[in-house]
Amino acid sequence: PALARAESRSPCDGQTPVSCFIPTRDSLLWSGVRTSGMGVGCHRELLLLLLVVGMPASLAGSQPQQQRKWPVPYRRFDYRPKTDPYCQARYTFCPTGCPIPAMKDEDVIEVYRLQAPVWEFKYGDLLGHLNIMHDAVGFKSSLTGKNYTMEWYELFQLGNCTFPHLRPDMDAPFWCNQGAACFYEGIDDVHWKENGTLVLVTTISGTMFNQMAKWVQYDNETGIYYETWTVRASPDKHAVVWFESYECSKFILRTYQKLADLGAVFNKIQTNYTSITLFTGEPIYLGNETSIFGPLGNKTVAAAIRDFYYPFKSHQSIEEFFLNVLKIVDQVVLNHQFYLFYNLDYWLLPIKFPYIKITYEEIPLPNEDNTWVGL
Repeated sequence: PALARAESRSPCDGQTPVSCFIPTRDSLLWSGVRTSGMGVGCHRELLLLLLVVGMPASLAGSQPQQQRKWPVPYRRFDYRPKTDPYCQARYTFCPTGCPIPAMKDEDVIEVYRLQAPVWEFKYGDLLGHLNIMHDAVGFKSSLTGKNYTMEWYELFQLGNCTFPHLRPDMDAPFWCNQGAACFYEGIDDVHWKENGTLVLVTTISGTMFNQMAKWVQYDNETGIYYETWTVRASPDKHAVVWFESYECSKFILRTYQKLADLGAVFNKIQTNYTSITLFTGEPIYLGNETSIFGPLGNKTVAAAIRDFYYPFKSHQSIEEFFLNVLKIVDQVVLNHQFYLFYNLDYWLLPIKFPYIKITYEEIPLPNEDNTWVGL
């Protein structure tokens, strides 16, 4: 029942698609394999994703809007829950990864910025021309000569993290939206260099690497849900940010910041990152699954949310696909609204022009004069 069925080849082609391996709470971190197309992906649903937004404002509930601090803080959890067997990935999540090794304190480790176009292994630099990029970080040990790659992406592909399943046996939309960190031996030099970036950004000690590894375990066990959208008041640089995305690039930014906190000094190079942004007036809080879809929930709002997500369902015929595109244009562009699921809560967004935009903006590396503050 996976929403996004990628048709490109991946390192795990030929394997039977199965639910991803779920580590115990005591495991260091999710093991990984290169899947650079799993970030801001080129799924069929991306066509719909670029048209999104809809439903009447009168359905937004009757509770007065509370004074809120923006952006809404990303919610962290005490531990990572098991995924439901219903959630299936077209390609197995991180099938050839390894635990993060303990480095010797005296080791000198080079840290590399890795970036390549999404789905580069199938489309080459095509999506690179649109600045749709995936980010990772590489490490090379001077003592062992071994190198490693670390990244963060969706367990069940981008479509499942962006739109839910509408199951006939459930009133509430059903989400398969976990993301996790991957760590694996080796850096695919050709993949990152040919159409992307492989550049040294800093050098750290083995002690700093081991401290970073402990932080990665915490970050991975507490930040568990992928959030596709950045939501802003306007394209203006100083506009209010309502919601921050939580995806591959944010993990890399957090990793760089952690290394800076541990004493790493970064080289002065320009670093840009991809973001999919919705533009909206002040969001309206609707409630969580229980308050909307439970026995005492708001049936009108519940029906509106289900109706909004219906055109994004998986496994559509060609005729259904084009009919649903028209529905999305009607809901999104004409009615100027969008239902967002964030922190397990539902929000109504009064979308406004230019509605949605893929941006590729500079976020500098951490240094003494410029510290990145994020999720």
